[in-house]
Amino acid sequence: MSGIYISELLPVEELRAVMDSTGAGLELIRFSVAVNLDDFDCQLREAEKLVKELGGPSLTLHGPFLDLNPASYDSLVQEAVFRRFQEAYRAAAALGAEKIIFHSGRIPATVYLEGWARRMADFFERFLEGKSGIPVLVENVFDPEYTGLLELAERVEHPDFGLCLDLGHAHCYSPAPAKEWARALGPYVRHVHVHDNNGTGDQHLGLGMGTLPAADVIRELVKSGGDMSWTVECCEKEQGEESLKILKNCISPLSVLE
Repeated sequence: MSGIYISELLPVEELRAVMDSTGAGLELIRFSVAVNLDDFDCQLREAEKLVKELGGPSLTLHGPFLDLNPASYDSLVQEAVFRRFQEAYRAAAALGAEKIIFHSGRIPATVYLEGWARRMADFFERFLEGKSGIPVLVENVFDPEYTGLLELAERVEHPDFGLCLDLGHAHCYSPAPAKEWARALGPYVRHVHVHDNNGTGDQHLGLGMGTLPAADVIRELVKSGGDMSWTVECCEKEQGEESLKILKNCISPLSVLE
């Protein structure tokens, strides 16, 4: 399954079973936790061991996000974020990851939208200086609207910059339908996080177990014509396997033409 991954949310043996049965790659999440970055060399060795045990699958990597705000007004906070992001990028490069994903860090009611995209663009343009080869993607989380991310994507012209659209987050944290997010951001989306929920919270359910109109949203993204990859983020093995099957059907050319 080229361009499709399963998140490291599952135990190793379950990951192995899902990857063996579907051919999916792996999205590493261990470097999204600051305590693991504090023990970087050990975690890198453990990640290398895991990748080898799983047969050397294609990789994406989720960067750190807890307490981190790239658009902070505080220069010291920005430097802490920069350092953490650098460490995760270093891990991605060492492991041969194909993409790295960072959260937007936007918390509604605590961060003004006005000026947010400009500050984010300044941060990522600085972060991407001297870097090439690994796409750096910003993911929506609590963002209640897509306009900030759209402006950010329009501002940053670096070839390695793009967006990661999290369908579950858009469905439960925004009043705008996920299909609207897909239509607006599709040209800038280079990776998609796939999971379901009932619209009231981030549950990481398998597709079809919540209220996300997954097939319509995924087909809308495919119609945008962008070169995007996909990660299924489920906490149960069976839900992950079924979601991978549904996803594969939705992104097939015949499905889009229906």
